Amino acid sequence: MATVDVIKCCMDSIRQISDEIRDAIIYLDAGCTESFEYVGAFSLFLELGAHAICSLEKMSPLDKVVDWNLTSGPAKKIVVITSRLLSDAHRYILHCLSAFQTLCSCAIFTCISETGHSAYPESPLGPDAYREYESLLVQDYEELARKFLINSSHNGESIVKESTPAEDEGWSQLTTSEKEPFNFSSVASAQNSYEDGVIDRTEDVRKKLKVSVHHFPLVLCPFSPRFFVLPSEGSVAEAYLSTEHDNSISFGLPPISTGTTADGEDVPPGATLTAEFLYHLAAKMDLKLEIFSLCDVSKTVGKLLTDMSSLYDVGRRKRSAGLLLIDRTLDLLTPCCHGDSLVDQMFSSLPHRERMASLSQSKSSQSQVKLGPAYLQRSPLTVQIPLNNFLRGDTSSSYNFQLVESIEAFLRGWNSRDSTSQMVELVNFSTELSGEMSSQDFQSDLLCGSFVSTENFHGTPYLEAILERRTKDGAVLIKKWLQESLRRENISLNAKIRPGYASKSDLQTMVKALAKSQSLLVKNKGIIQLAAAALSALDESHSAQWDAFSSAEKILNVNAGDTSQSLAAQISDLINKSALVSSQGNNKMDAQRGLLTLQDALLLTVVGYILAGENFPSSGTVGPFSWQEEHFMKEAIVDAIVENPTVAKLKFLKGLTQDLEANFNRKSEEKNEDLSNTESIDFDDDDWGSWGDEDSGKDKRKEQVYDDMQLKLELRDRVANLFKFFHKLSSLKKNVSFREWSQALSKFNDDPYSNKGLLYKVLSRVLDKHEVPGLEYHSSTVGRLFKSGFGRFGLGQAKPSLADHDVILVFVVGGINGVEVREAQEALSESSRPEVELILGGTTFLTPKDMFELLLGDYCCV
Repeated sequence: MATVDVIKCCMDSIRQISDEIRDAIIYLDAGCTESFEYVGAFSLFLELGAHAICSLEKMSPLDKVVDWNLTSGPAKKIVVITSRLLSDAHRYILHCLSAFQTLCSCAIFTCISETGHSAYPESPLGPDAYREYESLLVQDYEELARKFLINSSHNGESIVKESTPAEDEGWSQLTTSEKEPFNFSSVASAQNSYEDGVIDRTEDVRKKLKVSVHHFPLVLCPFSPRFFVLPSEGSVAEAYLSTEHDNSISFGLPPISTGTTADGEDVPPGATLTAEFLYHLAAKMDLKLEIFSLCDVSKTVGKLLTDMSSLYDVGRRKRSAGLLLIDRTLDLLTPCCHGDSLVDQMFSSLPHRERMASLSQSKSSQSQVKLGPAYLQRSPLTVQIPLNNFLRGDTSSSYNFQLVESIEAFLRGWNSRDSTSQMVELVNFSTELSGEMSSQDFQSDLLCGSFVSTENFHGTPYLEAILERRTKDGAVLIKKWLQESLRRENISLNAKIRPGYASKSDLQTMVKALAKSQSLLVKNKGIIQLAAAALSALDESHSAQWDAFSSAEKILNVNAGDTSQSLAAQISDLINKSALVSSQGNNKMDAQRGLLTLQDALLLTVVGYILAGENFPSSGTVGPFSWQEEHFMKEAIVDAIVENPTVAKLKFLKGLTQDLEANFNRKSEEKNEDLSNTESIDFDDDDWGSWGDEDSGKDKRKEQVYDDMQLKLELRDRVANLFKFFHKLSSLKKNVSFREWSQALSKFNDDPYSNKGLLYKVLSRVLDKHEVPGLEYHSSTVGRLFKSGFGRFGLGQAKPSLADHDVILVFVVGGINGVEVREAQEALSESSRPEVELILGGTTFLTPKDMFELLLGDYCCV
């Protein structure tokens, strides 16, 4: 029987729409671009006959002339693939249509089903969403064309003018447009120069545009054939997972489990869209799911998935698989900590692509859902691997000059019919571009690599192999791959490479040798990009801070096994040290020396409170610490913020940051004045005449002292609210599921996985067929019928076990990190059933920085 391969399923889904792709310009939104970059699908699009692959959000008039398929004529159709709701992508789709006057067909593929559109609160479309959108898009397109013709007739000629969509224009302009969101002929001159003849615009308006909307569910980011997450800028990942209530900790994470599942309008949109995605993913992989869940939101997703199944699915010949849904909130400690994972370090050290300025962001800022934000802005998964140091060397200036000349030649050819003045503008533009390219920032942006999951070494995918190893083991494996690649290319090194440990200098030497020519670079691009990413992670500027975090977390863990007093003292000490570091002010140098800032100390405080909740659940009346212990920590945070307010622009300080900065600046000025006055003391007889002016100065100082006291009291109130949030985090282990877990694990005196994450513990118990506390099985329609009806006649079915399946899909609602992927593979290899096909997935890929944003940033529920 064929193995389950997520990447292969994605490729097959693209091939299934080959008829639409052929001879079309493909437009991908940011989420789909992210997905297909990991899949390595761009070459497949060109293989299937696509004219070009372009960005939906950054649509350009040049898109229509960038044709990779030289045997075909001008594009008559476009294909739009989006990971968003149709209502969010509409303004960009309309922009594309308005730029192609000879367009005959527009096929739109969205990963959100019609049911998902109708269930999402921000979507105005109903159950027949696709048909509704087809008619509305054609109607809006014809309205734009009609407006353009009216304006042209009034002016006597077609006036070409560039216009960009305003941020507030979107779905509201579908039926009635008071303003023109896009110029219907913003690229008329380019179109006329490219086509052989000018098509009468009146006929274009009367001609019906063929629009079709289809479902394309497999938009995901596979790191390996058996591990994936959702695109960061797709509607599923951006939908909130929790509404604002007492048990919420973040809109991007499931709430604290209380044993009750949401129903009706209380179901968060993220749960609904996640259930829709998993249902269609299983259908594409031809799997029949037996659903199990842990915690409230996962149980809600499981219930929705079960309701989607029907009697029709039961009779089909599908491969049976077990689906385990787990709430991220069950284990916040693992993603907050800096674990031993090279992939985690890569994603934390590498710069990420900037988010696209999408309509969903403007909606999120302008309108709030009643109980939460409309959209979450997660960190993009596309990393920018710096390659400039390995590829350019001493030839960078000549390379830049050649590139500038190539761009200038292209611009001259594109605008060959323009006037001389326009040609001068182009030459000036190329000169400016040459100046910009001399900067290191431009070169770094230009020469960047990215992760592609299909890149492999003799059939072994690079990312999959690295995910299953610790940091040092992963670096040694990369060194081995580099040595094998050099041997295969018959390249000898002048430097001596030490056996065993992979040092930074060894990796740099081998990468430069392997990238010394363009042919070698293209042939070995996969291992070169991976090695460059590893070098970024192992660089001292990042590794020193990562190691400092790791050491601090280990110290907190040790103190948590001692007493609450020692743990509280350690947290206070970390905060005080961070205040000293922040006051000195050089963050870059601090990172290289492994020093932690106030934000770092706050994340460690989160770790400390979670550990305290596990080890000292009844130490304090409210929280895990006594009043006095907590008071010292509060005062340490207050003093740290007062000393340097610019480093702590956090949600709990909103509305207070400017006052804190003004207070800090005023005190700095007064201190400088006092120093200057003490250095130049001059007693003059004339000064005795102004002796009485001291009274006014005293009054002013009293006012300032009063203002300082008011500000500090307000700051103490904010910090007190922050500690209430910490109490909520420390109470995670007090809910029903955690109590059951602690009771189950207390039966084992020698717990072999006490320092492992929850995912490892769950899988270890599942694969060894031990009972998993709190695990709920979602019976199908037929299963419920046997249980309630036929069961009374002795025909009931036994409750299935997750370990009985040969395929197990684990999905973490809220996100997953690299350490958990490695530990899950360890649990599988150590179990009695290592032959099980284990597929891991999550809402997003989490780093400690992401957890900081979720728990202490704009989306926390402080």
